Amino acid sequence: MNVKNQILIDKYIAKPIAYFLNFIVQILGQILRINHDLDKSFETIAVCKFKGMGSIIQATPLLNSIRKKHPNATIIFVTSKSNTKILEHLPMIDQVITVNDKGLVNFSISAIKALIKLIKIRPDVYIDLEIYSDFSTLFTLFTLSKNRLGFYLRSSSFRTGIYTHMMFFNPKAPISKVYLQMAKLLYCDDISEIYPLKYKSKFYKSIGKEYIVINPNASDLRIERRWDIKNFIKIIELLLVEYSDLKIVIVGSKDELDYTKEIEKIIKNERLINSTGKLTIDDLIGVIANAKLMLSNDTGPMHIAFSTETPIICLFGPCSPDQYGLSEKAHIIYKPVYCSPCVHDFTTPPCNGENICMKLIQVGEVYSVFKKINFEIHQNPKFTNSNKLIYSYNDNTLGILKTGF
Repeated sequence: MNVKNQILIDKYIAKPIAYFLNFIVQILGQILRINHDLDKSFETIAVCKFKGMGSIIQATPLLNSIRKKHPNATIIFVTSKSNTKILEHLPMIDQVITVNDKGLVNFSISAIKALIKLIKIRPDVYIDLEIYSDFSTLFTLFTLSKNRLGFYLRSSSFRTGIYTHMMFFNPKAPISKVYLQMAKLLYCDDISEIYPLKYKSKFYKSIGKEYIVINPNASDLRIERRWDIKNFIKIIELLLVEYSDLKIVIVGSKDELDYTKEIEKIIKNERLINSTGKLTIDDLIGVIANAKLMLSNDTGPMHIAFSTETPIICLFGPCSPDQYGLSEKAHIIYKPVYCSPCVHDFTTPPCNGENICMKLIQVGEVYSVFKKINFEIHQNPKFTNSNKLIYSYNDNTLGILKTGF
C-alpha cells in the first residue's frame, strides 16, 4: 500500500473514528478512575513504530533505557513487516508483532491479527512513537493497554482521551532525544545513546579494504529527499578519477534497483559495484561499518552509518538536520530555504516535488567535503567531524499531559 493511500485512510477513516472514540474514552476515564502511575515495575512494555528504519534506529536509546530500568520485562516492538530484519539486530527486544502494509487487504487482515495478539497480551505500557499517524492512535486504543503513551501536537488535540499520557512533541529537538522523553516518563534514570548495530556478515571483505558507500535513494515516505541522480553520477565519476584504487558501492532496497541501474548504464567501471537489492540487513550493516566514507540522502542507511560511527556526508532538504542529523561522524550539507523543513507538514510539499532545497546542493561542494574528510581521516584515524551539532537538554521531563482512562 503506497503512502498516498495510507494518508487517505488516515484522513478519511482513522481520524473521524478517533474523534468519536475520544469523547467516549474521556467519559469512561471519569467513571473508572484507573490508577496510571508509571513509577513502578512492569511485566510487559510494547513500543510501536510502524514506519521508518532510521526512526527505529533512533529509538534504540529509548529501548536500551527501558531495558535497564525493567530488566525482567518483556519488551514487544510493533512495526511494519519490512522492518523485521533490522529488529533482529536489537537484542533488547523480546518479541516483534508486525503489520503487512503491502496492499490494503494484507494491511487490514494483518492489523486485526496483530491487535488480537496484543489484546491477549494486554501490555502494561504501550508507547506509540508515531507522531502524525491517526491510524496508529486508533491501533493504540484497541490494544486495550492500561497505560498508553503518545505525543501531543496542537493539531492532534482530539487524541487527549485516547492516550493516558501525552508528551509534548518538540520538532526542533533531535528525534532520539524526543523518543527518550518517553523513557523519562517511565522514570528511567540510565539514559542511553544509539545502539551500535552488530553484524556477522563478512560480505564487506569481498569488496576490498578501500571503498566508499553511496546511497542515492530515498524511501517512498518522501521521495523529495533524493538529490538528483545526475549529481550522483557526476560525483561518482569524480571520485573514480581522483581515487584510482578506490571502489564505490551503491546500496539500496530491491524496490530501488531500477533507479540505481540508471547510474550503471552511464558509468561503466569495474570499480563501481551496484549492490542494490542484493544485500541482507546484516550485509548492509557490515558494508557500511567498514566503509572509508559514505554519502547518503536522508534515509534509513544514513542512520545505520550513525550507529556504526562511519564518517558520512548527509544531504538534507525536506527534513531538518536538527531533528535527524545528530551524529559526531556526520558532515551535513543543508540549504535552509524558506519552505524547509516541510516533510511532516504537507501531504504535497510547497514546491510540488521540485525539491529546490536539494537542487541547491552543488556537486562541487560535496566533492570538496569528500576531499576534506579524506584528508582528516589520513591525518587522524579517530577523526570526528569538527562541525558536529551539539545539543544540550535538561534531564527533567517536560510537557507531560495526563489524559484518558
